Amino acid sequence: MAARSIVYRHYQRALAQWPVDVLRPQVSFQDVMRRRIDKQFGPSKTENSAYDPTKESQDTLATPLKPRNEAEELEQVNVLYSFLENRYSKKYPLSDRLMKPLSDPEHYEKIVKELEEAPNRSWFASSVNRWKGKIRWS
Repeated sequence: MAARSIVYRHYQRALAQWPVDVLRPQVSFQDVMRRRIDKQFGPSKTENSAYDPTKESQDTLATPLKPRNEAEELEQVNVLYSFLENRYSKKYPLSDRLMKPLSDPEHYEKIVKELEEAPNRSWFASSVNRWKGKIRWS
């Protein structure tokens, strides 16, 4: 049981460091994963003492999922940490040749710019951009 609490703490630590998605703030990866690990490991004793019958999620927390192998769970936590630390982009860096294709060298820069501007764009500006994408002037 102590091993489960170690895995649970690792999950909690990794999810606390996970960045918030600015494009979809209403869909939180952290919330989805927290529900999964709470369901996997069951409610803690402190959660049972603060029982609130109006919360729907506590019904699902009462029946934990089938226990998984500790080694498998630690591998899953390691994957989360690897994404947080950008291990793969450090191990396999992208070349300029790949990031600046000859057909449109600014393609990926435009995508990044669009993704940075999208969360702050008004409804009207989003609608105008949507129509710009549908109408082609050739």
